[in-house]
Amino acid sequence: MPSLPALTALDQQHLWHPFTPMRPWCAPEHTPLLLVAGQGCTLRDQFGREYLDGNASIWTNVHGHTHPTINAAIIAQLGKVAHTSFLGFTHEPAIRLAKELVELLPGGKITRAFFTDNGSTAIESAVRMALQYWKQNGRPERDTLVAFDRAYHGDTLGAASLGGIPLFKGSGNDFGYRVITVPSLEALDSLTANERGRIAAVVIEPLIQGAAGMRLWPQGMLKALDAWCAEQDVFLILDEVMTGFGRTGKMFACEHEGVVPDFLCLAKGLTGGYLPLAVTLTTERVFEGFLGEPHEGRTFFYGHSYAGSQLGCAAALASLQVFRDERVLEQLPGKITHLGALMADLPGFRQCGMIAAMTIDSPDLSLGAQVCLAARKHGLLTRPIGNTIVLMPPLCVTQEEIGRMVAALRAALEEHGAYA
Repeated sequence: MPSLPALTALDQQHLWHPFTPMRPWCAPEHTPLLLVAGQGCTLRDQFGREYLDGNASIWTNVHGHTHPTINAAIIAQLGKVAHTSFLGFTHEPAIRLAKELVELLPGGKITRAFFTDNGSTAIESAVRMALQYWKQNGRPERDTLVAFDRAYHGDTLGAASLGGIPLFKGSGNDFGYRVITVPSLEALDSLTANERGRIAAVVIEPLIQGAAGMRLWPQGMLKALDAWCAEQDVFLILDEVMTGFGRTGKMFACEHEGVVPDFLCLAKGLTGGYLPLAVTLTTERVFEGFLGEPHEGRTFFYGHSYAGSQLGCAAALASLQVFRDERVLEQLPGKITHLGALMADLPGFRQCGMIAAMTIDSPDLSLGAQVCLAARKHGLLTRPIGNTIVLMPPLCVTQEEIGRMVAALRAALEEHGAYA
């Protein structure tokens, strides 16, 4: 095995990290943080230093690292088969997982599960399904999507075209789907009759927008949007890639307002944060709109090589088992209250369940990154969104660990004069 300095040199010589300014990363004086182990909410680096995982490893980890139930499920599946194609074949883990997922939504409206491998492709699937549905079911003029200002729905070309943050669209912003971007629910009423008649679906991150800086939607907004879509006979696509699997205090954010959408997009926490797997859940109405003889061309021609991976499905089934066995959701109210109480006086504080954020009021847009870097010295790992700093720990976090996370954040803020 290469030595630690040799590994660092190889990283700087060969790797290109996402969302990372690479010039300072590759500078000779920079020592990258190399994470080598994890247990529960704690991660350990190449020098043996330990950190609390304050952003759940980019909002993915649910039950902590190296959870014995999920580990055992993956190992057991490895003893059978790791992966086979899901294109024209099937397997037990995917069948069982689909059944469990659709049963999590009340009322029986959601009946079908389409597996892919990440949040962007879950969104791509929903959008393609919506557009193709109308095209081949008598409403081909419905070729337009509605998304919201400051939205983020992923980085693939179609998902990025829905986004309302130019920074995440790359060098050009004129690509992808036909999209109307609106700032609020009220703006939908300002659309002309012609515009409304062309809408195939409305896409939203329910309750809270993540990459927008943890921007909260007004209470009741989602319920009203659901009613508007029903009145217009427009599909509602919910992007719960971030908010799904307990992050908001319920299994899904839409439960807070009693909404069951036409499409529910899930990824990140689906496998407990272990393996790439995503799913687009939808209705029998949508599914039946694609039925026909092969020569009719109604098939949904979209998919990925690792769609429905056995290992991913095994991990996801184990994660759902942990939710039941450890009564994860029932334990969240006390943690949510504790997190809010400890952070309430921080500048620009807001909270949605186990998602907490604060914003530093400064023209120096690098200050958030500096604070997060300083927090490492106090045993906390998290990443900023500009000058917004997020705490979104794994749901297994204890109240004592929450206290340590907030204390580390305060120490880092004070070090940079961002809080006194």
